[in-house]
Amino acid sequence: MGRRSLPAQIRHVTTIPARTPRSAPWPAGTPAGLVRAFAARGVQAPWEHQARGAAAALAGRHTVLATGTASGKSLAYQLAVGATLAADPRATVLYLAPTKALAADQLASWRALERDGAAWLRAAPYDGDTAPQDRIWAREHANVLLTNPDMLHVGILPHHERWAVFFRNLAYVVLDESHTYRGVFGSQVGILLRRLRRVVAHYRGERPETVFIGATATSAAPAEHLATLIGAAPGEVEAVTEDASPHGAVHVAFWEPELTDRRGENGAPVRRSATATAADLLTDLALQQVRTLAFIKSRRGAETIAGAAKRQLEEVEAGLGSRIAAYRSGYLPEERRALEEALRSGRLLGMASTPALEMGIDVAGLDAVVVAGWPGTRASFFQQIGRAGRGGQDALAFFVASDDPLDTFVVEHPGAVFDLGVEDTVLDPANPHLLGPQLCAAAAELPLRPEDLPWFGGPERVRELLDVLVEQGLLRRRPAGWFWTHTEHAASLVSLRDDGGGPMDIIDVESGALLGTMDSPQTHYQAHPGAVYVHQDRTFLVEDLDEDAHAVLVQRAWPDFTTQARDVTEIEIVAVHRRLDAAGSSLRWCLGDVQVTTQVISFQRKALLSGEVLGEEPLDLPARDLFTSAVWFQAASEELVAAGLTMDRLPGALHAAEHAMIGMMPLVASNDRWDIGGVSMVLHPDTGVPTVFVYDGRPGGAGFAERGFAQARRWVEATAGAIAACECEEGCPSCVQSPKCGNRNSPLDKAGALTVLRFLAERFDGLIEVPAHLTDVTA
Repeated sequence: MGRRSLPAQIRHVTTIPARTPRSAPWPAGTPAGLVRAFAARGVQAPWEHQARGAAAALAGRHTVLATGTASGKSLAYQLAVGATLAADPRATVLYLAPTKALAADQLASWRALERDGAAWLRAAPYDGDTAPQDRIWAREHANVLLTNPDMLHVGILPHHERWAVFFRNLAYVVLDESHTYRGVFGSQVGILLRRLRRVVAHYRGERPETVFIGATATSAAPAEHLATLIGAAPGEVEAVTEDASPHGAVHVAFWEPELTDRRGENGAPVRRSATATAADLLTDLALQQVRTLAFIKSRRGAETIAGAAKRQLEEVEAGLGSRIAAYRSGYLPEERRALEEALRSGRLLGMASTPALEMGIDVAGLDAVVVAGWPGTRASFFQQIGRAGRGGQDALAFFVASDDPLDTFVVEHPGAVFDLGVEDTVLDPANPHLLGPQLCAAAAELPLRPEDLPWFGGPERVRELLDVLVEQGLLRRRPAGWFWTHTEHAASLVSLRDDGGGPMDIIDVESGALLGTMDSPQTHYQAHPGAVYVHQDRTFLVEDLDEDAHAVLVQRAWPDFTTQARDVTEIEIVAVHRRLDAAGSSLRWCLGDVQVTTQVISFQRKALLSGEVLGEEPLDLPARDLFTSAVWFQAASEELVAAGLTMDRLPGALHAAEHAMIGMMPLVASNDRWDIGGVSMVLHPDTGVPTVFVYDGRPGGAGFAERGFAQARRWVEATAGAIAACECEEGCPSCVQSPKCGNRNSPLDKAGALTVLRFLAERFDGLIEVPAHLTDVTA
């Protein structure tokens, strides 16, 4: 396509060069049956990185493969596993996947190897969808067990006696898409893997240690991350990072939708939505027989894109719309499997998906990817566009900007995407807020002896935490160690993903059929009474949300509108545990407990095609409270004005400072940006002055606010430095814009944020701790 023929909406085109493949011989001792099985899928020889990764694992070294999306990382660990299981019929392997879709894809791959020559492989799933009789067979006969961290936590480790033979012979643990283990979830999985290693060591005794193999496409420091995840020293992990697989050139177009005749609330023209644009692109590509994946963050967005593309294709040719589908969480297992197979086989020309298909699913013939709206991180962006071109052919990728300042910045500044490395994968398995409950689970599995403490970090710190658990009555200390003595399951103290309330069933009131599920936190936004619920282009209206029965009742309907919920968030100070006052200033730093209250108060009906607001209706839904820890600072507006601000700039300055501080908190708190939240107010009702809160997103807190308070100087100075060093003029994702801002990154004042942060930095030397009993925060 010539440059002059490009549509005006395309703001930039970057070509990621093609990659020339480099093959290697099969590692010595590779079974002939395994070679035949790989040949049946068209693999005549491994790529260099596959052979190197397999060799490292076969030599007994923890190994992580950190190569591009769809570079064949699975073949590397299948090669090592297949060779080991052929040599030792008793050996077993545990495969952990973060999503069911990925595990199902891998199950099909393992069974194909068994069918095509590696008859000694016996792969079986063990997850929430596995029937009871199949679970028994998997435990007693499988030598490749495919499961997820959740099932390992609640269904396997608490009953490890039943798995004694499996664990005694456990040769490998495969951690697929290991970069997804970050933040609180990653930290929880890291502690879980330490529990696993302790139990396995109990059964293996003096036998060689189980080898861990990680596979990740997007990790800044893969060896360090895997080492932290499993509790090993970085030098014990070998990283394979040089990708030798073929990949066609990917032409990435940054697309900014055109302005429409509609006007927004501020009177400015509104751009065409990213959803509608992505549907058009999916339609056009399907008409040209270009197999395409369209990614969008929301479940509703995936359904909308697929539905619009179907209707447009049907207008061109009857039946063509059936070759487009949506894919998202909440579908029933059999529906997900059918969609995955239809995409893999080519029966589907296009699919609109949430990030559920971002990783793992092996689709060799994809020619194009559409990314509707910035996915939040550069790592996710490259993961998504890497799905195309896997077969060596050239591919297309479109980033379609939504009508959001962050997306606008990205589409105008592609260097912010292509010239920087992917983000660090942050996790902290030593976090005492997370480690405490898991130590209870570990003690319930096997009593914790003093010699076990190094499994979980520094022995002295772990011992101190155990003493706290004893004081709380959770554990009992006896001469032999620490014991769980309660009747309830200790694993119930830990929620790995912290979904909050469990799944809700979506039920068709006319037929009584179960359509799918939805996580409880989403229901107030997407399944309130009157909401439009979409399932594979079939539309329903929500009649009732019965939270006690964990059910959403829907009825088939054909509305010409969509619905969008609106909420309000308030934060109330419950208690102040520590307070620092600045001498001669109203500035105060506080650490304490807060109640974050979010309530969905209404919903808007919006026209299906234009997005025009047709009306708004109130909702009577209960508020949802999060009791957690927060760090905050407060200062009189007069002092902030004297520092160089004006009253009209205060909202944008505080808001931008809040965003930037959230972005820099991982420097001091080992958190992920998605683990924390923030609120900024020019007049907070509890303090009476401008206040900025940063709070832990987990009930009860996760320790991040405490670390932010303890290292406030470093935190603030680093944040100010990052803003000052950023070359943008008005603010960008590298400094003050946030990918998860509920106010669409408005208002933001970059220069004002720098003024606020410098105001804080200048007063650190004058901070004095106030006695804990003085908890009044009113200025």
